[in-house]
Amino acid sequence: MPREIVILECTEARALGKPVSRYMTSRNKKTKQERVEKIKFNRHLNRRTLHKEIKS
Repeated sequence: MPREIVILECTEARALGKPVSRYMTSRNKKTKQERVEKIKFNRHLNRRTLHKEIKS
């Protein structure tokens, strides 16, 4: 299976001492070898922030 499920975690919340926001998504391992970065909504900060893939 070329698709892999990855977990995205907010990069700003931990620095501010707030609970982290996490999302699950998938990526194609054959075409995307680098880590996934997306701008997603963080409900604890009430704004859109950068979410990066974490090791699962």
